[in-house]
Amino acid sequence: MNSSDTFVSDLLDGLVAFLSQGLTGAHWWQVLIAALVMTHITIASVTIYLHRHSAHRSLDLHPIASHFFRFWLWMTTGQVTKEWTAVHRKHHAKCERDGDPHSPVVFGIKKVFWQGAELYRAETKNQETLDRYGHNTPDDWMERNVYTGHSVLGVALMLIIDVALFGALGLSVWALQMAWIPITAAGIINGIGHWWGYRNFEATDASTNISPWGIIIGGEELHNNHHTYPTSAKLSVKPYEFDIGWLYISILQSLGLATVKKLPPKMAFGDVKPVADEKTLEAIIANRYEVMDGYAREMRAACQRELDGVKSRSADTAVLQAARRWLHRDNDKVPAEVKPQLERALAEHPVLEKMVTMREELRALWTGTNATREQLAADLQAWCRRAEESGIAALRDFSIQLRSARA
Repeated sequence: MNSSDTFVSDLLDGLVAFLSQGLTGAHWWQVLIAALVMTHITIASVTIYLHRHSAHRSLDLHPIASHFFRFWLWMTTGQVTKEWTAVHRKHHAKCERDGDPHSPVVFGIKKVFWQGAELYRAETKNQETLDRYGHNTPDDWMERNVYTGHSVLGVALMLIIDVALFGALGLSVWALQMAWIPITAAGIINGIGHWWGYRNFEATDASTNISPWGIIIGGEELHNNHHTYPTSAKLSVKPYEFDIGWLYISILQSLGLATVKKLPPKMAFGDVKPVADEKTLEAIIANRYEVMDGYAREMRAACQRELDGVKSRSADTAVLQAARRWLHRDNDKVPAEVKPQLERALAEHPVLEKMVTMREELRALWTGTNATREQLAADLQAWCRRAEESGIAALRDFSIQLRSARA
């Protein structure tokens, strides 16, 4: 074999070795770990920078952190900050009504889950959406000349880096990176997050918490919490919930790279006042979702007590089983086929009927638009009086707790 043949052979051997392992020489499991770490950084960038910082202004980011997230998203998603921010703000403004860019209520769960990314891209072409909802997003030289105008270059650069690091497996790593946000954000959060899961709060939309442990999608799994308190930098509200995005924000804040502007309100309690006053009213309205969540717990407990009584008589429990699951939910969130059972439960159990009636009267304290502050305080006092004279222990205890609320 002459020197020319040797050179070609060595070149081919080197090329095969490079395509096999890349510059890192990593094994397949090491490549997998690296891919999952990189996709997690992308998720963190979306939830911290695009979602909580840019769209909702729930925290401010130091320019170093902000630009890192912009650069990373440019390479791993090609996302343009103004486009993502505008589409998401419109989603909140038009949630589950005509004009919502990606609602399963409007488009159906199948379309949003499988084609959510296409719905997002279609809305980014709507200049009216960008003009109306895309304000206060970056407009510096890098944004105008690199990130917005040449988003394709970012993902191409990521492809080159992946192949250089991991060889042929880098193609799979890159494909995973490109699919990660369309699947998790466009499909799972925008789709399943408005269709299936549990609800802590009766927000005005159908948002749900997919999981109490927000890890894989950066905390965005807690979607009902987010729609209840959209300007909060923290998405977890219950002791058993975990928001890994909030953990990262806390670390950034400790390093001086982030400043949290708003968190979920937390109801405070003090001594029980003889009579609820305007300060009590202020605390209740400011924490109305938490108040209604507490009332829902009392309703479920009341249903359970009624259910225990029916069981002791060996009677049919199907109606009360349905009531325990659905009675605390807002009427428009109850499936049509369940409503006859709930109506029967209310007719047969006066305690439950009274609690439903009192719930709607309590809600009127913040849904009414014409009453003065003084009138609303008087209405609250009357509500507490009726609750405590109702003979229903759950209502009495709940009213006493309300009278201890502090702003």
